[in-house]
Amino acid sequence: MKLIVILLGIALIALAGVYLLVPANALPAFIPGYDAALTRVRFTHGIASGVVGIVLLIVARFIRR
Repeated sequence: MKLIVILLGIALIALAGVYLLVPANALPAFIPGYDAALTRVRFTHGIASGVVGIVLLIVARFIRR
C-alpha cells in the first residue's frame, strides 16, 4: 500500500511539471486538460496535481512504518 501511494505521489508531481511547462494544445490527448485551441499552460491543473502529489507523499510517510 505504501509503495502504491509513493508511486502515485511521484507520478502526480511529474504530471504537475508537465502541466506547468507544456501549453494545453501540446499536451498528449489522454491527459485531462488537453485543448487544441488553447495555447496557454494549465496553471490550476498543475498546482492541483502538485499539491495532491505532495499530500500523498506526506501520507505515505505516516502509513505503517
